[in-house]
Amino acid sequence: MKATIFSILFCIPFLISSQTQSKYIVVDQFGYRPTSEKIAILRDPISGFDASESFAPSYAYAIVDATTNTQVYLGHTVPYNSGMEDPSSGDRVWWFDFSAFETPGTYYILDINQNLKSYDFVIAEDIYNDILKHAVRTFYYQRAGYAKEATYAGSNWADGASHLGPLQDTQARRWDSPNDASTEKDLSGGWYDAGDYNKYTTWTANYIVDLLKAYIEKPDVWTDDYNLPYSGNGIPDLIDEIKWGMDHLLRLQESDGSMISIVDLSHASPPSSATGQSLYGAVNTSSTLASAGAFALGSKVFDVLGESDYASTLEQSAIDAWNWAYENPNVIWENNSVAYNSLDIGAGQQETNDDGRFAFKMRAAIHLYDITLDSNYRTFIDNNYQNSHLILWNYAYPFEQTDQETLLYYTSIPSATPEVVTAINSTYENAMNTAANFGALTNETDPYLAHLTDYVWGSNGTKSRKGLMFMDYINYDINSANNIDAFRAAERYIHYLHGVNPLNFCYLSNMYDYGGDHGVNEFYHTWFSDGTDWDNAQNDVYGPAPGYVVGGANPFYDWDGCCPSGCGSQTCDANQVARINGQPKQKAYDDFNTTWPMNSWEVTENSNNYQVAYIRLLSKFIGLQEPLSINDVAHNSNISLHPNPFKNEFTITTKEPASYQIYDLTGRSISKGRFESSCSIGKSIKTSGIYFVKVSLTNSSKTFKLIKN
Repeated sequence: MKATIFSILFCIPFLISSQTQSKYIVVDQFGYRPTSEKIAILRDPISGFDASESFAPSYAYAIVDATTNTQVYLGHTVPYNSGMEDPSSGDRVWWFDFSAFETPGTYYILDINQNLKSYDFVIAEDIYNDILKHAVRTFYYQRAGYAKEATYAGSNWADGASHLGPLQDTQARRWDSPNDASTEKDLSGGWYDAGDYNKYTTWTANYIVDLLKAYIEKPDVWTDDYNLPYSGNGIPDLIDEIKWGMDHLLRLQESDGSMISIVDLSHASPPSSATGQSLYGAVNTSSTLASAGAFALGSKVFDVLGESDYASTLEQSAIDAWNWAYENPNVIWENNSVAYNSLDIGAGQQETNDDGRFAFKMRAAIHLYDITLDSNYRTFIDNNYQNSHLILWNYAYPFEQTDQETLLYYTSIPSATPEVVTAINSTYENAMNTAANFGALTNETDPYLAHLTDYVWGSNGTKSRKGLMFMDYINYDINSANNIDAFRAAERYIHYLHGVNPLNFCYLSNMYDYGGDHGVNEFYHTWFSDGTDWDNAQNDVYGPAPGYVVGGANPFYDWDGCCPSGCGSQTCDANQVARINGQPKQKAYDDFNTTWPMNSWEVTENSNNYQVAYIRLLSKFIGLQEPLSINDVAHNSNISLHPNPFKNEFTITTKEPASYQIYDLTGRSISKGRFESSCSIGKSIKTSGIYFVKVSLTNSSKTFKLIKN
């Protein structure tokens, strides 16, 4: 159970002597928003690869201004779980809570008695802005058939357009007819899916849906200045990226509405040096249904953006895909199964099962209903939503965050069936009020504050999805009384990925120039592969490009079955496998990228799936137009507001002309205006909950925490 930590401000800052960097004092390496929860973790390893090490924190801890080297805040440590070892991390932990300190600047945490310090970090409202840009820019590096010019990519990652040579993407041939020119199709564009260069239709559709929702949920966040070739064109760079993926998806659609399932690309480092033939797989129902949902949601967004012709094209493509899938509900094709072909194209298996096809069908129906209001789609939704796992199991978990969110999206459509809306919302509320969700927050189940029940391949993506579950709780207005806790819980998963974990490790690649101190130097990716100039950020000529989210802790990692001695000339490194295998769950990671038989892809490979989940989650904490705080303006007596709480309206009174702006809990502006000396407002606030009202005079302002009953 979380303890209260009492902290006081020093009245007179004083200089301190130089300190020693400690890996046992753990913080978000980039930093915190002023009003974020801020908890430094002090860790003593008990189990795992570092069990022979130890650390006992002092009682007194301070925040030190890194610029002036003066203490500015003092507090003390509190043991987590009475000093017991946490089995998920193998650590004994103490917390130093400095949430009350909100002054912008650059700081570090200091163990006063031992003179040990954390990494420097920044407190600023825009702390995540540049990090988001680099996370989005990875899609530019992942573009197939698109040159990476040094002006935009940086000289370290400049490369020509890949896979545009003879018999490559513009002349891709069927998997079973590699010598038949009559099967050639232009399937260029799109993104390398992960560390391999293949392009999987279902997953591309999923990435597009996530990016579209990221835009829908916070459109003001997405700017046109990411230093990309398409920056400055008047369109948010995120939308440019979405369109790149969507154009590729359109090329994959056959004239009957069905979707080609996969394009297999050759591999080399750098990507432009790949010369092998591109092959495409068969059509299947899962890819077609997944694409139908992406086309439909894209149609809505591009119509709002004023691109009506493109929106119409996407709407028709969505309808055509739905109609084909409806008539062909079980067309299955596996890209690396002898039962379907003998060429074994692609790396991952893009085909899904009956549950997966049902989830894609539900998503397609909901987004098609949203743009067409065709009652046939609503009938399908209303007749089948109870077969979704959220409803069947009354259980919400991050591995199905996208499917759960699909149902929640239906509740936002004004003409959705009220009884179904109520059932979905109440089920989600109940499912979130469980030990693994809000219960983990209340009971502080994880000493590193970002609880995850199951750590498997891609745990960093799962962490982001878990954070998104809490943001869905807010976005779909499940129960506003819990919104503050949900917001706090969601941001904890960002801190985990930025270094608040038992490895004191930032899970983004090569971020040393952007605030990262100890993070991903290498990861499994064909371009940045072992032995190339892009291998390691510390030891090689270039290192990998910045901003990639890697797989994360995976206690199920293992070397190939041919190890330890049956892999021919390939090396089986027993020390490497022991560094991960058998570790506490949160320590089952290492910074390496060796290929078969060491299979580093099970731990360190990037994935666009991890990337979009992280991008969406991080974007929730950007563009908060005003800090959600009232500390700096609490004493302005020239402004008053009453009643508070209010039911229908509240009145603002001032002694001079003023302006006001109302923000929801996430910092989104929902209303603003000007008045002379008094105004009654509030009718635009329909939902009960907590809001913030900033009232500005000529030379002062006051921010109120406002409650609507």
